[in-house]
Amino acid sequence: MLFELSVPPAVPYLDKPPGPLHFYRDWVCPNRPCIIRNALQHWPALQKWSLPYLRATAGSVEVSVAVTPDGYADAVRGDRFVMPAERRLPLSCVLDVLEGRAQHPGVLYVQKQCSNLLTELPQLLPDLEPHVPWASEALGKMPDAVNFWLGEAAAVTSLHKDHYENLYCVVSGEKHFLLHPPSDRPFIPYELYPPATYQLTEEGSFKVVDEEAMEKVPWIPLDPLAPDLAEYPSYSQAQALHCTVQTGEMLYLPALWFHHVQQSHGCMAVNFWYDMEYDLKYSYFQLLDSLTKASGLN
Repeated sequence: MLFELSVPPAVPYLDKPPGPLHFYRDWVCPNRPCIIRNALQHWPALQKWSLPYLRATAGSVEVSVAVTPDGYADAVRGDRFVMPAERRLPLSCVLDVLEGRAQHPGVLYVQKQCSNLLTELPQLLPDLEPHVPWASEALGKMPDAVNFWLGEAAAVTSLHKDHYENLYCVVSGEKHFLLHPPSDRPFIPYELYPPATYQLTEEGSFKVVDEEAMEKVPWIPLDPLAPDLAEYPSYSQAQALHCTVQTGEMLYLPALWFHHVQQSHGCMAVNFWYDMEYDLKYSYFQLLDSLTKASGLN
């Protein structure tokens, strides 16, 4: 099925950024991912950003930090969809933990999204472009959000999809992506879970507190790194693509692609979220999703 739908057996590389027409025609329209080299070479961040540089430039700035006992924020734990505890910490405190100078309960991840680079760390904005010009021209819009990511190696993003065209730029370190195309939807289980949030006690332990006022959350219970095929046998028919995005590389992650993400310790990244077009691709995915549910596949 993957080859019939023009999904590559591996994520291809481009040696330089494509022109807007090339990007739209060859990657956005067919909804295919690629890794783009030499797209960030003109960013000062690529030479400047290090943990000491962040400390000197924005160490005193308070940022939103996701804190979890096991590194999984926004993930199924038991019979709950559990969101991270969120703490406001000076960036220097996060850097202390990353550099081994201090300890903090749980696993820390600066991953607020909602354009946290613009709202929380404007000191870093001179070091990069506010958008990706060739992508903005191709997509006919500016990004909805520009996000900054920094965390420990134990911080993991559970398998999910987004309604955004995602340009994910690794400035330092590396990110490991496991990807599934939208056509794998029939093989990927979704279930509804009561939402809950981790709370960090003064003693440094975690407790799970239910969010009573919120509706149940549809989420993927499966860990693609160690799938329980006895519980979810259909997943054996899905075919994951694995790729590593290195320092200075940019991943184009098309809208509606499922992704699970790991990282090297202290990895720094910035991503640009462009709202997707709700066109035929979206309609096809909604049809596939509806047929999957109606057939009882999951």
